[in-house]
Amino acid sequence: MEEAPIFSKAAIRRLILPLIIEQFLAVLVGMADTIMVAGVGETAVSGISLVDTLNILLINVFTAMATGGAVIAAQELGNENREEALKASNQLILVVLVFSTVLMVLSLLFNYQILRTIYGKIEPSVMNYARTYYYLTALSFPFLAVYNGSAAICRSMGNSGISMKVSMLMNGINIVGNAILIYGFHLEVAGAGISTLLSRITAAVILVWVIRNPKLPLCIDRNFHLGFHPAIIRRIMGIGVPMGVENGLFQGGKLLVAGLVSSFGTTSIAANAVAGTICSFQVIPGSAISLAMITVVGQAVGAKRYQEAKRYAKNFIFLIMGAHFLICFPMLVFLPHIIGFYHVSEQTAELARIICTLHGLCCVLIWAPSFALPNALRAADDVKFAMCITIASMFLCRIAMSFVLGRYLGMGLIGVWIAMVLDWAVRAVVYVARVASGGWLKHHKVLAARQEAEKTVLQNT
Repeated sequence: MEEAPIFSKAAIRRLILPLIIEQFLAVLVGMADTIMVAGVGETAVSGISLVDTLNILLINVFTAMATGGAVIAAQELGNENREEALKASNQLILVVLVFSTVLMVLSLLFNYQILRTIYGKIEPSVMNYARTYYYLTALSFPFLAVYNGSAAICRSMGNSGISMKVSMLMNGINIVGNAILIYGFHLEVAGAGISTLLSRITAAVILVWVIRNPKLPLCIDRNFHLGFHPAIIRRIMGIGVPMGVENGLFQGGKLLVAGLVSSFGTTSIAANAVAGTICSFQVIPGSAISLAMITVVGQAVGAKRYQEAKRYAKNFIFLIMGAHFLICFPMLVFLPHIIGFYHVSEQTAELARIICTLHGLCCVLIWAPSFALPNALRAADDVKFAMCITIASMFLCRIAMSFVLGRYLGMGLIGVWIAMVLDWAVRAVVYVARVASGGWLKHHKVLAARQEAEKTVLQNT
C-alpha cells in the first residue's frame, strides 16, 4: 500500500498562503517606506536604498543561521524525533541572538567607516540620510533576528499562520509610525528608521511569547533556558555557515555592484531604488514558496522519502513559475502608473520602467530554478554545493559583467541588470542538473547512515 504523502495539498496550501501574505506585507512596507520618504527628495530615497542594500547583507548572516536551525528542526520532525527538534529550536534562537548582537555593535561603532568604505564618495546629503537610517536600523538587528528565528520555527512545524499574523501587526505599526513620524513630526528619514525599530521590537516580543507554548509541535523553553548543545549547534552551523558565507558574499557582490551604480549618479541610484522595490513585488510568490520548500523537502528528507522530496521540489518550481506569471503580467501592464507613485523625474521613471520590464520577463522564466531550487538542496544538507555555485556565478557573471556592460560598454544601470539576469541563467542550469542527477541527496544519505551507526553503537554499549 502506497504511503500517504507527508504534506497533503491542503497542508501545503495552509503553509504557503500565509507566507505569501507575509512576504507581500514585508515588500509593501518597503515600498511604503520609499514612497513616504520620497516626499523629502531623491537624496533621501537614495540614502535609504544604500543602507537597505547593506542591511540585507548583514541580516542574511543571522537569517542563514535561522535557516540552518529550521532545516535541522524540520528533518528531526520528519524523523519523528521531537526531543532533538526542540533542542534545535532553542539553539536556533541562541545562535541568531548572538550573531545579530555582534553585528549590531559593529554597525553602531563603525557606522560612517562602513558606509564610506562601501560607497566611497557620495553626495553629503545622501551620506547624512544613510548614516541616520543605518544607526536606527542597526539597533533593530537583535529583535529582527529573534523574530526571523521564531518565524523559522513556525514554518518548520508547518504553521506559517502564526508568523503571518505577527507580521501583519509589525508592518501595520511600521506604516502608521511612518505616517506619524514623517508627516506629523517631520522627522524625515529618522522617522522611517524609528518606526522600523519599534515595529521589529514589538514583533519579536510577541512571537517569542507565542512559541513558548509547549503544546506546539515545536517550541522554546518557557523560562528561556535555551541551554547549550554543541552537537546541535555544529549541525546548525554546518548548514548556516556555508549558507551565511554564500549569502554574505552574494550580498557583498551586490554591494560592489551598488557601489558601481552609485558612480552613475543620483538618477541611477534613485531608479535602482524604485525598480528594486517594484521588482521585489514580482518575486513575492517565489520567496514565499521557497521558504515553504525548506519545511516540506526537509521533512521528506528527514523521513528518508527521497523520491517524495524530489517530487515536492519539482512541483514547487512549476508552481512558482505559474504564480510569477500571474503577478508579473498585470504589473507590467500598469507599470507606468506604479512608477508614477514615486514622483521621480521623467528620466528616472523611464530608466526604472526598462529595468522592471526586463526583470518581470526573466522572473517568470528563470527565477525559480535559480533561487528556489537551492533551498531544496539546503533542506537535504547539500549546502556547500549551493554555496560554491552561487559564489562562482556571482563573481564571474554578476560582478564582472556588471563592470563590463555597465561601465566599459557604457550601458550604465541597464547593463548592471542584464548582468544580474545572466547570473540567474547560469545558476538555474547548474541547479536543475544537480537535482536531475540525484547528487543533491548524497550528502544527507551519508550523514543519515553515520547517525544510525552511532545510535546502534550507543544502544549496544
